[in-house]
Amino acid sequence: MTESDARERERERVEIRHGIPQGAEDRIAELYWEAFGRKLGAALGPEEQGRAFLAAHLDPGRTLVALAAGRVVGVAGLKTGTRGMSRAGAGDVLRAYGWLGGLPRLAALALLEQAAAPGELVLECLAVDARLRGLGTGGALLRACCAYAAEAGCTRVGLQVVDDNPRARALYEREGFRAVGTRRTPFLRELMGFSAVTTMHRPITPGAAP
Repeated sequence: MTESDARERERERVEIRHGIPQGAEDRIAELYWEAFGRKLGAALGPEEQGRAFLAAHLDPGRTLVALAAGRVVGVAGLKTGTRGMSRAGAGDVLRAYGWLGGLPRLAALALLEQAAAPGELVLECLAVDARLRGLGTGGALLRACCAYAAEAGCTRVGLQVVDDNPRARALYEREGFRAVGTRRTPFLRELMGFSAVTTMHRPITPGAAP
């Protein structure tokens, strides 16, 4: 079997599920960090500690996973109101990193925060195993996110994409998301690796299939 055949079979086996399979927290944190480690490093690093912190505070009710042969190969984090993929609060950050290390981390996390407007579901993160990128797993997770939003009575899905990730932006555009504004953040280039963030929206009809 060629590598191409193997990748195609993996794509065919991918299943989208709401929630976190038992014992998959570390794997989800691994994918999350692989995709967003440059940004998260300033807020939750070093990597080993950051991944452990993420794994310990995941909210199954705000998590979608893509499974292939029982293994998590993709994850999407959802936010409505003030409830998102992570259940961690300021107190959790301070307990994990101490006051001296925790306060600057809270400031860094605040820079990454995206509030959910009334009637909006925010896609906080979308991460796919590198071996399956470009094979439809990200699109499947996005469509599942929109279906969840419709069932929850939301009228739109929102997300943010940084300027150094044109591949992700192209995926969002293919799935019906449109840019509504860009915020320049040159002061974050050295700290987190990006200098602009674009907000994108996709309208949703509550109760309807996306």
